Amino acid sequence: MIQYSRALQPVIEQSLFKGKVIVIYGARQVGKTTLIRTIQDQYPDRSLYLNCDEPDIRSALSERTSTELRLLLGSKTLILIDEAQRVKNIGLTLKLLVDTFPQIQVIATGSSSLDLSNDISEPLTGRKVEFYLYPLSVGELLTQRTSLEMQRSLDYHLRFGMYPGVLASDQPAEDLFEITKSYLYKDLLEFQTVKNPDILRKLLQALALQIGSEVSLNELGTLLGLDKVTVARYLALLEQGYVIFHLSPFSRNLRKELGKQRKVYFYDLGVRNALINNFNPLELRQDVGGLWENFFISERIKFVHNQRKHPNLYFWRTYDGKEIDYLEEDGGQLTGFECKWGKETWRAPAIFTETYPNSSVSLVNQSNVLEYL
Repeated sequence: MIQYSRALQPVIEQSLFKGKVIVIYGARQVGKTTLIRTIQDQYPDRSLYLNCDEPDIRSALSERTSTELRLLLGSKTLILIDEAQRVKNIGLTLKLLVDTFPQIQVIATGSSSLDLSNDISEPLTGRKVEFYLYPLSVGELLTQRTSLEMQRSLDYHLRFGMYPGVLASDQPAEDLFEITKSYLYKDLLEFQTVKNPDILRKLLQALALQIGSEVSLNELGTLLGLDKVTVARYLALLEQGYVIFHLSPFSRNLRKELGKQRKVYFYDLGVRNALINNFNPLELRQDVGGLWENFFISERIKFVHNQRKHPNLYFWRTYDGKEIDYLEEDGGQLTGFECKWGKETWRAPAIFTETYPNSSVSLVNQSNVLEYL
């Protein structure tokens, strides 16, 4: 199995032993454990790995005194706490560790940002550094592939996504079905007031069929028999579980610009396709345009975040249908991208370039996509 270098690893390593807890968020199966185990390999005699999926580990970290924690950790100075959100009051435990044992470096991972971030935000104010690990990115794959190999595999990734285990599998569809069945909702169902996984699945299926289109909370509510507020809450939970993300419309009060809708995308297209049970080759599909748009936007987000950049992210559309799929706003500068799977020509709408004359807009297709990732 090929082990790809993760872009975050050197950045995380630069943050070690500087008096703060390192927190790594990300969905299950994206490689958090592999990443911290790789870091651990550099400290074989000084490190301790604790898997909080195990009940006895959760108990050993829950509401303990500093003396009890010292006995647990022994002389180890690098402490890796995996799936930390499963530990009751983990924020207080982490605060006690960082305050009492300044020589110790703690790395905690979590697959549900809602529970872990809520639990640690107040206790660890000023005491933590946060990172987000996504499924493998194009840039990470290029550490082991040539550009030509990457371009030739675009069809595969639009169908099966970028999960590390899936890329190494002889049966990627079956693995993706297992991920959506066993892991996708696990933390949300355990920690939140969501008791029916069928509702989440139906909501995700509806979203999967709308990638590239604006999403209406009212329409989703009617489809699922839920009120608008509940739909919004479920969407927020799915975002905080790193299943989906959304773009809001960009507007600086130009009267014709769309102002209230949102577009929802999946962090991984393999998961999206598993939800609708469609892994057909691209030439047999009607959704290639949406797949390509989702692929580029999610990959671009990985690209900028892996560089520790955090621009504001939008789409742009007017009420009469002029659009740009994806915009980044950073320091007042607008950078836009229009996604086309084919090689058709395209020009940015004149009303956009006239209204925002200092912006740049590019067409992204199969032949040039690697230039932007």
